[in-house]
Amino acid sequence: MGVDFKKENHVAYITLNRPEAMNSLDPESVDALFNIWTEVKNDDDIRVAVLTGAGEKSFCTGTDMKKTPPPEECMAAIYLRDGQPIVPHMKMWKPIIAAINGYAIGGGLEMALACDLRICSSKAKFGLTEVKVASLAGLNGTQCLPRAIPQAVAMKMLLTGEMIDSQEAHRVGLVSDVVEPDELLNLATKYAERIANNAPLSVKAAKQAIVMGLDMPLENGIAFSHLLWGVLRDTEDRKEGFKAFGEKRPPEYKGK
Repeated sequence: MGVDFKKENHVAYITLNRPEAMNSLDPESVDALFNIWTEVKNDDDIRVAVLTGAGEKSFCTGTDMKKTPPPEECMAAIYLRDGQPIVPHMKMWKPIIAAINGYAIGGGLEMALACDLRICSSKAKFGLTEVKVASLAGLNGTQCLPRAIPQAVAMKMLLTGEMIDSQEAHRVGLVSDVVEPDELLNLATKYAERIANNAPLSVKAAKQAIVMGLDMPLENGIAFSHLLWGVLRDTEDRKEGFKAFGEKRPPEYKGK
């Protein structure tokens, strides 16, 4: 199967499992990801997701051109009916961690850019190389990369198609952590479980405040954040959090 999926301790683990093809996405993998992200979004027991690739060589290199036949319909018909593949289905207020274990190229980097936290192995490499094959990073790359790293660096990557390594990705802020390959999934699990142990509604609200606030003037973003604080004020989880703090015990959050 092209994509593995499991749930454990309120964490969903999604693994692109086609290492023989650099974890590129064939049509079956795209369909599987659509179904998995729908489940992650709708399953209240899942509080955070981890996306990674099988093996140490590649996270994802985008579309498997050898196994993806040319579309029979015109672009307008496909786009106006289906929109973009994959990335829009990752839009949710639950956090997603990208554990980038190797090459993140093209659509693979664009999926990583759709995640909220990016960590990588020391062997990882990153690139949006579409201009080299007369194409464009059309999922989200031209918009999200300049928002994730300095514009000059993003422009160089997008216009030259050159890749950067893990240390440069860390230097420019594309990833938060770089670890050795055998430590990557452990670190992803540690972060995911820390997030999952927090109040689910508060985590969702924090992500919403950040994502939506970045598109607002500062004062409007602050006002929106205060509104979300008010929305959370009377939740059962907030009362449980205060009670657990007073009783010096771990809180038992239910997302209510």
